[in-house]
Amino acid sequence: MGFVATGLAAALVFFVTSSKALKEGECEVCLSFLERFYNSLKEQDVDFTPDVIEEHLIQQCKDVKGKENRFCYYIGATGDAATKIVKEVSRPMSNHVPVTKICEKLKKSDSQICDLKYDKQVDLSTVDLKKLRVKELRKILDEWGESCKGCAEKSDFIRKITDLMPKYAPLAAKSRNEL
Repeated sequence: MGFVATGLAAALVFFVTSSKALKEGECEVCLSFLERFYNSLKEQDVDFTPDVIEEHLIQQCKDVKGKENRFCYYIGATGDAATKIVKEVSRPMSNHVPVTKICEKLKKSDSQICDLKYDKQVDLSTVDLKKLRVKELRKILDEWGESCKGCAEKSDFIRKITDLMPKYAPLAAKSRNEL
């Protein structure tokens, strides 16, 4: 009997310590997005019920782009999503469960959620635009909500970015002019 109890206790300790805790840098988009979302709900003094949280989540997901939009798609908070696991976010959040725990649970449902990472940001104040690829130059313009119609050469993209930089990245434009 003592042997069985000891074995059971050891198995329980092993099970508890080997839980699926998030590793450093894992679930970057999930953690960041849900943390900002949770804080915005607290600031708005929203009623923390699953239905209200779900409604606000769907609303917030309408305004996001890039990796955060992909996250919203994976949890079913976009109109074109195939699956709908929004309740896996709204229910625990209504009980003020930490965002890390929510993301851990989402990872179990769909591992793609934690594979999302933000793209590395280009430091426009120091980067040599001539050394970037056209794809990266296009991405800068896309992030600004701009396009480069009629751009055929790399130099056309660089010229467009340089012209728009004071509008979208004024600090970077100022520091580039000082160089």
